[in-house]
Order: sequence, then structure tokens, then C-alpha cells
Amino acid sequence: MKKQKKSVNKLDKYLRLTWRKLLGIVVLGFVSIILHNLIGGLFNIEEPVFFIIVIFIIPLYLIISVFYSLFKFIKEKKS
Repeated sequence: MKKQKKSVNKLDKYLRLTWRKLLGIVVLGFVSIILHNLIGGLFNIEEPVFFIIVIFIIPLYLIISVFYSLFKFIKEKKS
């Protein structure tokens, strides 16, 4: 008998929250904060890119990942 490989869809690859991804989110947040303040302090310009990453993109990704992971966890427990 052949073992069936468990297919990993792209949503699982990008949205399933793991400890490694959580650490990456935290590190990316700190790096974005530091770069936002560093660029603003060195060049005396208002830099919106890293600010938007920290304020909007990272929290949105984290919320979506948590809900997706919980949904998949509950779905796997029922099966």
C-alpha cells in the first residue's frame, strides 16, 4: 500500500501560525519600528512605509493567522 502524502495548500503554508512565524512577526515588528525611527531621525523626513507595516499589516496578518489556525485546529479535531 502506498502512503498518501498530506497535501499542503498555499493557505496553510502562509496563514497557519507556528512558533517560527510568530517569532518572525515579532522581529519584523521591532525592525520596522527601529527603521521608521532611524530614518526619521537621520534624514528628518516622515517615513510612512515602516509605520504602515507596524500599525496595519502586522496586526492584520496576526489576527487572520490566529483565526485561520483556530479554524483548522477545530476542523482537524472534529475529523
